[in-house]
Amino acid sequence: MDSATPPPELEVAANIGNHTASRFPIDGPLLINSRRFGDDRGFFVETYNARDFTALGIADQFVQDNHSLSAAKGTIRGMHFQLPSRAQAKLVRVLRGSILDIAVDIRRSSPTYGKHVAVELSAANGRQFYVPVGFAHGFCTLEPNTEIVYKVSELYAPELDRGIAWDDPDLALPWPVESASAVLSDKDRRAPRLRALPVCFE
Repeated sequence: MDSATPPPELEVAANIGNHTASRFPIDGPLLINSRRFGDDRGFFVETYNARDFTALGIADQFVQDNHSLSAAKGTIRGMHFQLPSRAQAKLVRVLRGSILDIAVDIRRSSPTYGKHVAVELSAANGRQFYVPVGFAHGFCTLEPNTEIVYKVSELYAPELDRGIAWDDPDLALPWPVESASAVLSDKDRRAPRLRALPVCFE
């Protein structure tokens, strides 16, 4: 699918400049499709424009860029978030390979508390996934040697770093890998279930 074309199941929320934002059934997250200008040399794409992204509904000031490489297919990183007052919004894209990216609503007063949205991001489709404050975020690599980059709206604060279990049965997240073959950090394997968390976001 062309990077400028949103998935047909999503509602287009705004089309500004070279960028289109599509809504998910859960309020908050957005899928961003940015136009690629290609020729026989390759392509050029404007991946971020503060003015246009604000008009799309993403007004966060991003203060840090992160870059991760996951060597093995089936690597899961998640489900992560930071507590207030250093809670992070994220803008995620893939440089190489592909991922299934998931965000879980952990805003306690939200009508979709505990529900999730999932989207495939790849270097080929060029999509970006905006995850606002109040969501736990994680992904699973669909190919070896997958690289992702993501912007965050607050600096990393290890004392406020938290997570929920990637395989929490109450969440029933649609991971494309069996538990026995998933590649995880020890920290992510020990993360608590959502029901064990105190209220983190009202």
